[in-house]
Amino acid sequence: MPLKDLPLDAQPREKLLARGPAALSDAELLAILLRTGLAGKGVLQLAQELLDDPLRDPATGRSAGGGFGGIAGLLHASSQDLQRIKGLGPAKRAELMAVLELARRALAQQLREREVFDSPQAVQHYLQLHLAGRTHEVFAV
Repeated sequence: MPLKDLPLDAQPREKLLARGPAALSDAELLAILLRTGLAGKGVLQLAQELLDDPLRDPATGRSAGGGFGGIAGLLHASSQDLQRIKGLGPAKRAELMAVLELARRALAQQLREREVFDSPQAVQHYLQLHLAGRTHEVFAV
């Protein structure tokens, strides 16, 4: 369904401005960034597909396309990962990569401004931020 067909208070941008970002789903927040869908697929549907769990090849168990498994998966997506998504041209990919990098930098800044590793959870969060997106196994001490 096109966004213009939704009631005004249900459209993501207007909903965000009226009720704040916490009132929106992940797909609605992502739809605001994407702005448009493609022929036959509205922006909300495109956003939800990006967030859905990846499709798996039953024979190998490997990802066969689909989404990124939520915001965390999208946060660790590379430009090449995004390039395989129909409807994400160079401009949308660049904008999405910029927002994802800003999110990573904000998280890193928060970690730098806190007491240094005052709990096991702080170590976990630090390592997840810096190592979780790697495509190979990393051992850190």
